Amino acid sequence: MQTPAAAPAAGDKLDAAVLKIASVVVLGVIMSILDVTVVSVALPTFQEVFGASYATVAWTMTGYTLALATVIPLTGWAADRFGTKRLYILALVLFVLGSVLCSLAWDIGSLITFRVLQGLGGGMLMPLGMTIMTRAAGPDRIGRVMAVLGIPMLMGPIGGPILGGWMLESLSWHWIFLINVPIGAVALVAAVLVLPKDNPSPSETFDYVGMLLLSPGLALLLFGVSSIPEKGTVASSRVLVPALIGVALVVGFVFHALRPRHPLIDLRLFKNKQLTVATITLFLFAVAFFGAMLLVPSYFLQVRQETTLSAGLLLAPQGLGAMLSMPIAGKLADKTGVGKIVLFGMGVIAVGMGVLTQIDANTSYVVLLGVLALMGIGMGAAMMPLMTAALQTLNDHTIARGSTLMNIVQQVAASVGTAVMSVVLTNQINGSEAIGRLATKSFEPQEAPALAAQAQADTASGFAIAFTVAFVLLLLTLVPAFLLPRRKVETPEGAEAPKPVIMH
Repeated sequence: MQTPAAAPAAGDKLDAAVLKIASVVVLGVIMSILDVTVVSVALPTFQEVFGASYATVAWTMTGYTLALATVIPLTGWAADRFGTKRLYILALVLFVLGSVLCSLAWDIGSLITFRVLQGLGGGMLMPLGMTIMTRAAGPDRIGRVMAVLGIPMLMGPIGGPILGGWMLESLSWHWIFLINVPIGAVALVAAVLVLPKDNPSPSETFDYVGMLLLSPGLALLLFGVSSIPEKGTVASSRVLVPALIGVALVVGFVFHALRPRHPLIDLRLFKNKQLTVATITLFLFAVAFFGAMLLVPSYFLQVRQETTLSAGLLLAPQGLGAMLSMPIAGKLADKTGVGKIVLFGMGVIAVGMGVLTQIDANTSYVVLLGVLALMGIGMGAAMMPLMTAALQTLNDHTIARGSTLMNIVQQVAASVGTAVMSVVLTNQINGSEAIGRLATKSFEPQEAPALAAQAQADTASGFAIAFTVAFVLLLLTLVPAFLLPRRKVETPEGAEAPKPVIMH
């Protein structure tokens, strides 16, 4: 066993022991993120196979998201109480079990039920992965740790449509779930062998009141928000009733969380100015960026009439751009102020988003692919340093709670962004006379080519307006981003020197 002075985390680079842990964490996290985008391209297939409406099959996505929202708040407490290794292994087992059951689904109801079980495991993987990695590497190397964890965040949106499209075209829908079984088995064995031994703190009491307020509150809020695209308006009772009840429960949790010594989510972390600023920036950024990026494959499918596989391949430049910038940004985040890196990344994204506001049905593919690469570079430079800014001032005990908090914020923001952009796009498309006439077949045969061309142009215009909304939101994100530190933040008092990683 190494002495503290020679601890692996004491060096400047991520050593072999930490990289081994990273490989296990990334393997598990990539499954949960990849599964979201793989399933998203399979929704039309589910409609056909199970004879269900789009609104019904969309619950395979919504149910998974709600399960994530329900279980994420528990993760910080459970990680302290039972240990991150045990909990990570449990999350992997739940996720793989849910995947197997999904592949055996006999109707849409059973598939939605099994997706919820899968989401209970998947929801714990990312916050647990962040906690395991930051504890192993130490506070001085969180930037590089976040860069490693950024890999699955990139692989999901890029690899999901490609993998899903290929499996749906070449194999069957069952394989979008069965693919998790061999990956999960490898991740499970690796977790048992590689992850450091648990050191749980069983003294903390569980916040039952907080659990009864926050988890249902988040689930109801996201249910309401997720219903907006289907209903096309915020004024629907299907949207307003659960969303308002959810908000009331979350507000009730906020007042409750300031009283107990060990709340479910420690809102006292917001006394940390840097974490607060980083959280606000992350929320606005996730609404704008993730909401907009969800539309890009839809543009290729609906406007340019590409296949699912081709649309997935066309997204590759974004991932390549992020892969170039993310390791550099992670290294710089440990050596200089994250504010400079985040502002650079957001500035680059804003340039790309500005181009997308001018998109039409005939925009050059060279321009589109160049913009996606540029935005990938910006995302790689902005996303992980934001996480670094939030976590690098926390000590060993509060990292689990901090990473849980950041994951809740990101999950809620991404859902809000998806709903906002979907509603903007849907309203624009529904307002098109040409699209309406084509849908109702109220036209003469000789009018069909002109109507089809106009419908394509109107759809492209709807995407441009949605990207304009995202562009404005992104500019607003620059305001809190300016408040992020421009100089390196020293390790906080109480953050222990990184401990030796014991392999067993």
